[in-house]
Amino acid sequence: MNALHHDVPLCVDCDGTLLRTDLLHEGVLLLLKNAPWKIFLLPMWLLKGKAYLKARLAQSVSFSWSTLPLNDDVVDMVRRARVEGRTVVLATASHRSQAEGIASHLGLFDDVVASDEKVNLSGQTKGQDLVSRYGERGFDYLGNDRADLPVWQHARRATVVSASDSLIQAARRVTEVERVITPIRPGSMTYLKALRVHQWLKNLLVFVPLIAAHAWGRIDELQAAVMGFLAFSLCASAVYVLNDLVDLESDRRHVRKRFRPFASGLIPIWQGCLMVPVLLAGAFGIAASLPARFLLVLVLYFFLTLAYSLLLKRQVIVDVLMLAGLYTLRVIAGGAATGIVPSFWLLAFSMFIFLSLAVVKRYSELLVTLQQRQGQPAGRGYTVKDLPVLMSIGTGSGMVSVLVFALYINNPEISKTYGNPLWLWLVPPLLLYWVSRLWMKAHRGEIDDDPVVFAVRDWQSLLVVTLSTIFFLLA
Repeated sequence: MNALHHDVPLCVDCDGTLLRTDLLHEGVLLLLKNAPWKIFLLPMWLLKGKAYLKARLAQSVSFSWSTLPLNDDVVDMVRRARVEGRTVVLATASHRSQAEGIASHLGLFDDVVASDEKVNLSGQTKGQDLVSRYGERGFDYLGNDRADLPVWQHARRATVVSASDSLIQAARRVTEVERVITPIRPGSMTYLKALRVHQWLKNLLVFVPLIAAHAWGRIDELQAAVMGFLAFSLCASAVYVLNDLVDLESDRRHVRKRFRPFASGLIPIWQGCLMVPVLLAGAFGIAASLPARFLLVLVLYFFLTLAYSLLLKRQVIVDVLMLAGLYTLRVIAGGAATGIVPSFWLLAFSMFIFLSLAVVKRYSELLVTLQQRQGQPAGRGYTVKDLPVLMSIGTGSGMVSVLVFALYINNPEISKTYGNPLWLWLVPPLLLYWVSRLWMKAHRGEIDDDPVVFAVRDWQSLLVVTLSTIFFLLA
């Protein structure tokens, strides 16, 4: 490197360049999570200009800088520039307080150039500001977007952080492109992971009333159940995406959840915000073809999950009761779609077994927190001292579910449904074994955050399901 190169400042954009996310988008989501009533102020703030909007958001939310996903290649480039003795500047359209926060946390920048309440430092405005500071062609610039083209037009050299060939060519037409940093492009599997398609297994509960009534041979009811399954799956995916968006900071603190597509910055936040209404439109579009009572159940499910994501998931015990209720609501939805009313026994069994599964989920998260030598998981109301209480609640509700099933078998009216109900007495021992083993595994830390996913991958759980199905058929 020659001396002249050392004298040229290196200016680095923040959103999408230094960070694999956008602080403006993240700020809106933090506002939605922490002060949802202020969301209605956003249009009024925006009417006063984008700079004013960013200033109000900066005053309303605060970031945990250590959790934000960094672009490692950009950070390495900044560190090398500092070793070479170059002046490194964070030049961003984010509000100054936020830019200074991330710069202070990293300790890699000599100066910060950012927006204030009156000036949105983006595009041509940023380019002119840098020219006034360092002169025409007197700085190198790292950017990632077409809004950076007016800045590159005045820069000596450009580093393009993008996989867009058209953007790279456009940058080359206005300045010398020194380097291209290509981010990892999300593939189809990444989007399926964001939608949590594997969680659609839970929505198979929609078929339970149909199966319990031995009506799987009725084509109309079966088609209605399939449509209900699809509607619930799309709605659930919308909620999962929304939950991931509002829970970014908590997920980034988690040993496994930090690799989720939105938390890691692999899928841009704006795409997630677009996915939610599209998924909901598909879900309610399908539901419109089913009985009105199913649509009402789906609406109730959506608002309950929304309340859970924004508030109730941080309330001790309420959160697991909500999860158990949402599982049971899927069974009710199956009845609403097919016109088959679930029995008292089915709903009682569902509530207790799903409460046990919900507590397993929370117990496993808390056990990971204990293993990390922390006192409380991010975004939850529990502490590691609650582990014994959770185990008592979870194992107790699991045992009660088996008792409910046994009382159901002993019900005199069961002979109207089953010709040989004695076979059903072989099911409670299997359930006792499965519930006990599940909690033993949870206590050993051998279950991840979702017991349903564990059960699908566990051969003994699949064997229990297979044997139970055979006994039901024999009955």
